[in-house]
Amino acid sequence: MGDKARYRELKSYRDGDLAACFGTDLWLGGATSVPNLLLRHYRRIGLSDGEMMLIIQLMRLRAEDGLLYPEAALLAGCMQMGTAEVEGVLRSLVEREVLGLGRYFDTLTRKVVKGYDFTPLLKKLETVWAGIKTEEDLETRALMEEEAAAAREEEQRAASVYAVFEREFGRPFSALEMEQIDKWLAQVSLPLLMEALRLAVLGGKHNLKYIDGIICEWQKNNLRTVEEVEAYNQQFRARRKNRAPAGKPKQPADNVEERRKKLVQTIFVS
Repeated sequence: MGDKARYRELKSYRDGDLAACFGTDLWLGGATSVPNLLLRHYRRIGLSDGEMMLIIQLMRLRAEDGLLYPEAALLAGCMQMGTAEVEGVLRSLVEREVLGLGRYFDTLTRKVVKGYDFTPLLKKLETVWAGIKTEEDLETRALMEEEAAAAREEEQRAASVYAVFEREFGRPFSALEMEQIDKWLAQVSLPLLMEALRLAVLGGKHNLKYIDGIICEWQKNNLRTVEEVEAYNQQFRARRKNRAPAGKPKQPADNVEERRKKLVQTIFVS
């Protein structure tokens, strides 16, 4: 019998002392240490809830009372099982090599005694743990490869965007200018950035500040796609047209072009 269960305090309970005495017994009674790894994964070893509880009771009796080979009747008294059922579960655990039967030397009696051996259980748990670690390692590697592939794709995308800007501007870009493009790519979609570049080139504004102004204006108006920008511009032109004062009717484009040609002819003929 273990030291913790060998001694019992001889005292009578007084009114109001029951809770305190319970706390004392709870503390002095000790605790059975069960690895969390085993509690998490005993099902993967193939153990049922009842089998796991029986193993925990075996651990408790060994730690608390020093019983290496407790009788089935004693175990049945700790569980909702009959003696015959406990015997059957123990026999099954040994046959499935979850528990072993070992021999131990009792230092008090100087005799060799029989007892349950938890080594097979730990070996099975080690196999489960190794499998879990392998799965985690494969998952980690897959995630790292995905991140690396995404990073390479992002670098290639940025490089292609740099090339488009350099082609439109007709010159190589500096590191600071590339950093500015990276900031835009983080703020807006690629199609929207290309639209801002297109508008700047059409306006003859080969200037990153001009493009930044366009993007800031779109962000201020919460425009996130090219379609939203086009719709916004149409609404702006419509409002502007409605506010325009009535004046001379606008001459057709062909009349304006004809007058321009006649003016040019007049200048060169005279």
